[in-house]
Amino acid sequence: MTNQTPPVASLTERLPGTPSLSPALANVQRSREALLVDGRVLRTSALAVLVALVAGVVAQLLTRAIGLVTNLSFYGRWSEAFVSPADNHLGLWVVGVPVIGGLVVGVLARFGSKAIRGHGIPEAMEQILTNRSRIPVRLTFLKPLSAAVAIGTGGPFGAEGPIIATGGAVGSMLGQLLDTSAFERKTLLAAGAAAGMAATFGSPVSAVLLAIELLLFEYRPRSLIPVALAASVATAVRLAFVGSAPLFPLSDLVQPGGAALSFYVVLGALVGLVSVGVTRAVYAVEDAFERLPLHWMWWPALGGVAVGAVGYLAPHTLGVGYDNIENILSGKLAWSALAVLGGLKFVSWVIALGSGTSGGTLAPLFTIGGGLGGVLGSVAITLAPGLGVDVRIAALVGMAALFAGASRALLASVVFAFEITRQPIGLLPLLGGCTAAFLVSCSLMRNTIMTEKIARRGVRTPGEYVADVLGLLSAGDHGSRPVVSLQGIDTLGEVRQWLRSGSPAARHQGYPIVDAQGHLLGVLTRRDLLSDASDGAKLTDLVRRFPVTVFEETSLRDAASQMVREGVGRLPIVARADPLKVTGILTRGDLLAAQAAQITEGGIEAGAWSKRRAPASHLVRSNQSLAARD
Repeated sequence: MTNQTPPVASLTERLPGTPSLSPALANVQRSREALLVDGRVLRTSALAVLVALVAGVVAQLLTRAIGLVTNLSFYGRWSEAFVSPADNHLGLWVVGVPVIGGLVVGVLARFGSKAIRGHGIPEAMEQILTNRSRIPVRLTFLKPLSAAVAIGTGGPFGAEGPIIATGGAVGSMLGQLLDTSAFERKTLLAAGAAAGMAATFGSPVSAVLLAIELLLFEYRPRSLIPVALAASVATAVRLAFVGSAPLFPLSDLVQPGGAALSFYVVLGALVGLVSVGVTRAVYAVEDAFERLPLHWMWWPALGGVAVGAVGYLAPHTLGVGYDNIENILSGKLAWSALAVLGGLKFVSWVIALGSGTSGGTLAPLFTIGGGLGGVLGSVAITLAPGLGVDVRIAALVGMAALFAGASRALLASVVFAFEITRQPIGLLPLLGGCTAAFLVSCSLMRNTIMTEKIARRGVRTPGEYVADVLGLLSAGDHGSRPVVSLQGIDTLGEVRQWLRSGSPAARHQGYPIVDAQGHLLGVLTRRDLLSDASDGAKLTDLVRRFPVTVFEETSLRDAASQMVREGVGRLPIVARADPLKVTGILTRGDLLAAQAAQITEGGIEAGAWSKRRAPASHLVRSNQSLAARD
């Protein structure tokens, strides 16, 4: 009845009068082997280019809108020029400008959309993880409007966060208007976000890396290609508007030696500690606002009081502050000026952001981190001039390291600092310093400034991107062998008697059904065999669908996807040379076993030195305790 080798007689010979299923075997549903790129990727790429064109123009419009609001609020003139509020002559009246801006943002959030509050990236992450990348269409208009008001009235934010959020909203909106999958909408959202960042700073590579590290949560051609194209196109749009000059040019840097590089790594670690404190401070202030007996609509105006008061004492803390970053990187500011600017900018920014107004985090973090890096660099030059430290490189490392520690976008931070300065001498100090900050942040903080907000709502964000284990293993290597199959001419009575025999082979949950030549006819589960059908029925009478199979070389990931698509729990494995001959069977248990085998690779094994020094019994106990702990 059961067989592990092809039987001698054919199905038609053993079952006269029964139509053979052999002509239909051409319809066997074999594994769909996924391609890296298909027609849908080309379509998504074309849509991403369209999103980039729109996001590139929106970035320029938002920059001009911020300039217009700034000129009207602080200088009483109609101009779109991007200016700093620091040169205003309002005196004490300057305190009221951010308050008015906060009132407008609060009204927009209360009666428009609460999602305009914050710097935008956490909200985009939440929509990707929980809402299939569907961002409400109204945010496409309300987010840039609220950001222009908040920043233009002195809010200590960068324009990049709202532009990134707006670009993502444009991509999501297009994905909702057209027939797309959730994955394609996520790709378009990330493409729009990357385009927004590239159009703001002229930093296409770091924009792509930021999208990968904070939005896509993967590194695959089908998402990387559209996002990279979008960033390239948005950068070209920026070139058409403002030219090709770097945002913060640096020159005459000297290649650092070993001692200087060591200092920059230590500097990065210290800034990493500060990034943990900055992140906790932001959410401590946010928690403090949550406890106020006041509707959240009024919080941005209350935060505006602090912004205005600090702005009265230190006017350069108002607004975006790109001029501050340029002054910090120039090395012209004394360490005392750097300390005051960085400290007061932190106070203003953390209160404003905690109040729930609309604005970005990158530019403030760069100002705070640059000030800290400049101060520590100045101290090092004074105490140990022989180290060869350059205060400008120290400031650059401080900027990037603070963002790397707070956001954990390590590669994006390094490349971004390079792209906005186009100074290759800074790359090695940046890599060492940002990695040190990243290490400290990962050691001391579970969530980041980007993920803490949504983590409090129960949304978990991926923190690591590893190769898909199931995608690296083949069905042929991990399927079960030998295959216990049943012949189609067997009766249910015979099979049921065999199932009750207690044989180990009779304990499986599913069996391939084959004809006399061993050709696959279908698969029956234990439930099918114990159904209400009569004992005299043939197994061929119970086969209701053509079998779903996989090839020997099919990856376990593709096989798992096939199981989900077809609603089956086991797949016969067939050879490509003879696709009707069953060589093995793959079950869900086999998939779990393959995953479990990879998990054990994380266990610690005794090295050669330990084996020479420790008794074998000690090593066994040690490994057992590690396995139990893991």
